[in-house]
Amino acid sequence: MLENLLSNGIIDTNDEGLRQYIHDRLKVFATFTSNNCPICELLAPGFEHLADEEQYQGILFVRLDFAENPVAKLLMNKRGAPFFVSYCQGRMLECDTRETEAAMLAQLNRLRVLMPVSA
Repeated sequence: MLENLLSNGIIDTNDEGLRQYIHDRLKVFATFTSNNCPICELLAPGFEHLADEEQYQGILFVRLDFAENPVAKLLMNKRGAPFFVSYCQGRMLECDTRETEAAMLAQLNRLRVLMPVSA
């Protein structure tokens, strides 16, 4: 699994690593981003800050290059914005491009308050 844990609590990974994390961790918040995306650059500091906040410590933050994922690549090419995906208990809950920090935060907070289903 290709990964790099950054000092701010975000893991840089690829599709294979993401698949592993969504099954190993209760909650995962992933972003597909690009170096040549102005909105991505705008939202990156907020994403990094949120990964360090205590209220989100139960959520694993991961970042992938959009070129690694065909769906994210298509959406980014269409909308020019990063693609965010929320997972809980191995299931995708929400996925879409986000153009503002408020929209990203709203999606993250929906994941944070979600109560896991007991087996």
